[in-house]
Amino acid sequence: MSANNNPMAVQLPTDEELVLKVIPMPADSNANGDIFGGWVMAQVDLAGSVIPARYAQGRMATVAVNEFIFKQPVRVGDILTFFSKLVRIGRTSITVKVEVYAERFSAQGHYMKVTEASLTYVAIDDQGRPRPIPTPATR
Repeated sequence: MSANNNPMAVQLPTDEELVLKVIPMPADSNANGDIFGGWVMAQVDLAGSVIPARYAQGRMATVAVNEFIFKQPVRVGDILTFFSKLVRIGRTSITVKVEVYAERFSAQGHYMKVTEASLTYVAIDDQGRPRPIPTPATR
C-alpha cells in the first residue's frame, strides 16, 4: 500500500502549537528498530513544558502524567512532530495536551498520530515548593 492510500494518514492539527521536531536514532531503539517508549515519553515531557514555561516564568516541574497513549510504534528515522495545547491554568499548575505525529522517512508529507498525552506542570520556588503562577497583570 502506498503512503497516499494509508488509512492511518491524518492531517496535522491547526488548533495546537508546533513545539518540537526530532528524529530518533538507532541508539534510541530496541532490537526490532522500534523506539523505546521511555525515549518518546522524555521527548513528550520536553515538548509539554514549552507552553507552561511561558506562564510559570521560572522553575517548574512535571507533577503528573495524567494520560499517555501509544497509538503506533515509532521507528528509527521517523520525523516526529510534537504539538501542544494549553488545557488548564490553576493557581500553581498548568495542564497541557501533547500530540505526536510521525512522518515515515520514506513517506514524508504523510503523517500518522503515534502518541497523545496530558501532562501537568507545577511552578516551583528555589526550595522546590509550589508557588503561584504569575497573573497576566504581573507578567
